[in-house]
Amino acid sequence: MTVKNKRGYKVLKSENIHANTISLLGKGILILGPSGSGKSDISLRLICNHNAVLIADDRTLIQVQNGVLKASCPKNIKGLLEVRGVGICKIPHKEKATISLVVELVDSLEKITRLPENRTMEILNIQIPSIKIYPFEVSAPEKIIAAICYQKTENILPFKSD
Repeated sequence: MTVKNKRGYKVLKSENIHANTISLLGKGILILGPSGSGKSDISLRLICNHNAVLIADDRTLIQVQNGVLKASCPKNIKGLLEVRGVGICKIPHKEKATISLVVELVDSLEKITRLPENRTMEILNIQIPSIKIYPFEVSAPEKIIAAICYQKTENILPFKSD
């Protein structure tokens, strides 16, 4: 269903999805994975070590506004992050972010292609760049940063990827 907001922009009805969202370097990152896959853990490491800001933990409201995908947090969990072994922590947060990257969490390194093709994920009819990450790898936060900061080049290595 398409409606218009106060400024006349087209807005699709929002959807509440099982995902974390953070803002890093002004870009929204949507983190997808099943329960217990490490969404909150990777979010916490990006927040504590790389100046990311929480948008939403565990549930994210998404909607298309003026042709871009926006993410925000349900009211009842704003500013809350579950830290396994510690509890629910109240931390600084932002109201919303424009999604620039989707991170799909996988449960083993073997599920990640060494030199992947460019990937996108379609969410509410919007194509968003997407990567797969094993969240418990030490360099996982830095790989997410690399994905949003550096332009990927063509495969220039003299051998084929796995």
